[in-house]
Amino acid sequence: MNKKAKAFRAALPYTLPVFAGYIVLGTAYGILLNSKGYSIIWAVLTSLFIYAGSMQFVSLSLLAAGFHPFYACIMTLTVNARHLFYGISMLSKFQGTGGKKPYLIFGLTDETFSILCSATPQNEIDKGWFMFFITLLDQIYWVSGSILGSILGSIIHFNTNGIDFVLTALFIVIFINQWKSATNHIPVLTGLGASILCRMIFGASDFIIPSMIAILFIVTVFQNKIESENTTCHLQ
Repeated sequence: MNKKAKAFRAALPYTLPVFAGYIVLGTAYGILLNSKGYSIIWAVLTSLFIYAGSMQFVSLSLLAAGFHPFYACIMTLTVNARHLFYGISMLSKFQGTGGKKPYLIFGLTDETFSILCSATPQNEIDKGWFMFFITLLDQIYWVSGSILGSILGSIIHFNTNGIDFVLTALFIVIFINQWKSATNHIPVLTGLGASILCRMIFGASDFIIPSMIAILFIVTVFQNKIESENTTCHLQ
């Protein structure tokens, strides 16, 4: 068995929980997209090239309001600002992955990041291909869910109010899982505290970027303490 096949077989079990979540979320997105009058082609293209669950849900309102490049850019930065910190923390992990690195960066969603932080492949498994297949499988699940939702939305018509809450529910589940698996809760408490404080100061529409800056500053100051208690990724 070649190294790619071994890496694929090793990666697949880690992605199955994401499969369950992404099929549901992707289906919800596809249904909502169809309800706005956009065909299955839009579901495929947005899931292939945007591939950011939260931003894809937000993009529905952007599409409905008419495209404004500057506003779309600022909104994307605000919604996905957390990925700046994901990327920084994965710099060392992606070293030596060669041509796979651009896709690993592009495909780094919340769930993929969580798996790459916690999954440890066996010594004989190529780490680059292992991370690549985790990332690829997760995106396949999302695209598949979006297609399924678009098809269902075109066949079955119903009131879609409230269906986008599935994204919020997923974030809550991720938070609980991370809390249970972590031995040191400083990063989580930092995020909660900074977000609540910035929400009180800046308001609901402007608190995300200030809270991200505050989190980055605090985590940088206490980096040595956090790393010493083994709360960073342990994928070797």
